[in-house]
Amino acid sequence: MTLPIAFAPSYAHALPTGHRFPMLKYELLPEQLLHEGTATAADFFVATPAPVEDVLRVHDAGYYERLRLGQLTRQEERVTGFPWSEALFAREITILGGTIEAARRALVHGVAFNIAGGTHHAFRARGEGFCLLNDQAAAALWLLANVPAVRQILIVDLDVHQGNGTAAIFEHEPRVFTFSMHGARNYPARKEQSDLDLALPDGTDDAPYLKLLAETLPRLLDEVQPDFVFYLAGVDVLATDKLGHLSLSRAGCRQRDQLVLSSCHRHSLPVVVCMGGGYSERIADIVEAHANTFRVAAGIFT
Repeated sequence: MTLPIAFAPSYAHALPTGHRFPMLKYELLPEQLLHEGTATAADFFVATPAPVEDVLRVHDAGYYERLRLGQLTRQEERVTGFPWSEALFAREITILGGTIEAARRALVHGVAFNIAGGTHHAFRARGEGFCLLNDQAAAALWLLANVPAVRQILIVDLDVHQGNGTAAIFEHEPRVFTFSMHGARNYPARKEQSDLDLALPDGTDDAPYLKLLAETLPRLLDEVQPDFVFYLAGVDVLATDKLGHLSLSRAGCRQRDQLVLSSCHRHSLPVVVCMGGGYSERIADIVEAHANTFRVAAGIFT
């Protein structure tokens, strides 16, 4: 059985010297997975740009056009955290396409990954926080529009930052349940309202984090009864993360992944996993924590 993984060279987008976003991880993570044998070359598929109609299910047409043409205001661009370029737009729409294709493949294989993705700060008509187009939201709406067997979706967002864009997009959509477990005092300063928000105090470490997740996720699966799960597996929950303010160990982060992915497998729920954030000073900490997510999935699904 394969472990389908979306990837494209454009994921590792060139940024100005000194930029704090760790683009290098999109080169190093595939190399690590191949080197250690967690994935083979056959597991990777090349993500391609999403058709416009798939983008417009989730995003305002005017915003999409301004983004495509590089017509964001200076303030809008500053809030996204990335300097606009045609290459950046191509990257973002390719990531979105990769998550939609991963959803299609997860229906067959039980699980699929996007090496990038998890752009949960993108709203219908604006981007922020390194997120320009909301890939998991677009893929969720693609499933609801194209796969009759998928009638209810659960988004499990365990990035350290609240999935504010995703929460706002699905505020009035009962077919998508949004669950965000995040740092209470972290970005964004103004939180949106997910269907379930669990806000954690600074310094939360492995034991209370995992206890809360273990108490919450099984209940959600029983109550929501999803047909499909999107998992945002951000590793900015690590104690080494310079933006996260939580204190999970790498082992604790791996236990988190084990809990989520084994629950999906046990309930025969297809799941798409996107990597989300990670901002540790040492790039090795980021890559190793992300690689653990793939190792866990390989142990469960293959």
